[in-house]
Amino acid sequence: MYIKRIYLEENNDKVWLDCYIADPVNGYTRSAILVIPGGGYGCVCSDREGEPIALGFMSHGYNAFVLQYSVAREKTYPAQLIQASLAMAHIRDNAEAYGIDPNKVFVTGFSAGGHLAGSLGTMWHKPCVCEATGMAYGKNRPNGMMLVYPVVTALAEYTHLGSFRNLWGCDDPTEEMLREVSLEANVDEKSVPLFLIHTSNDQVVDIRHALTLADAYKENRLMFEMHIFPDAPHGIALGNDITRCGNEKWSDPAMGKWIEHAVYWADKFGN
Repeated sequence: MYIKRIYLEENNDKVWLDCYIADPVNGYTRSAILVIPGGGYGCVCSDREGEPIALGFMSHGYNAFVLQYSVAREKTYPAQLIQASLAMAHIRDNAEAYGIDPNKVFVTGFSAGGHLAGSLGTMWHKPCVCEATGMAYGKNRPNGMMLVYPVVTALAEYTHLGSFRNLWGCDDPTEEMLREVSLEANVDEKSVPLFLIHTSNDQVVDIRHALTLADAYKENRLMFEMHIFPDAPHGIALGNDITRCGNEKWSDPAMGKWIEHAVYWADKFGN
């Protein structure tokens, strides 16, 4: 295996993609996963939701790519969506070199990183992306998205407003701005297949975020799979002892199998 870092924007050393590439095996082509850690758009929690997630997927036949994106109001929306799109384009442009199938490139994200991954899965076709990058239509479209306790809506009383304030770089975003970045308001026939994980008693990102997105998929007659675990705080990451960090409720045998379920789902339903 080798690891290399790719800077995605010219003259910007704060946005990069860490590439985790397994040694090739004759006759075997891997899938790819873009990993987007959370952090409320104020930081990037790569220690628990970056490399550990990448290595978890690699054990299931993936090459993995961890995104470091703009946070702490350094750049505002749609900069983060554009950066995630550049990451997807880089993965596909280098599919042969990375030993991956360009038609099996998925995205996973956690908390606010789940919002960014969900933005990629529901807003990949927005004109602002093509205008900023000039990439071919659809190059940034993931074949499916795996969202783990994601921030979804900015339009409800249970929203995670701090994430959206950081995303827009202001303390009082307008309702129009909030609607523009609410995932459920962007679900349509172009949205990609969805795999969704949450816990029922998450005290940071309310379970209703996940339910809101699932309802939008149902209303649009789109395929999705959803797992709700009963008792764990926000931030389960791998759901096992590797990312427990002393918090026993972050590790549970059932939660620790979510990557296995996600990989099975991607093999069967990703497109």
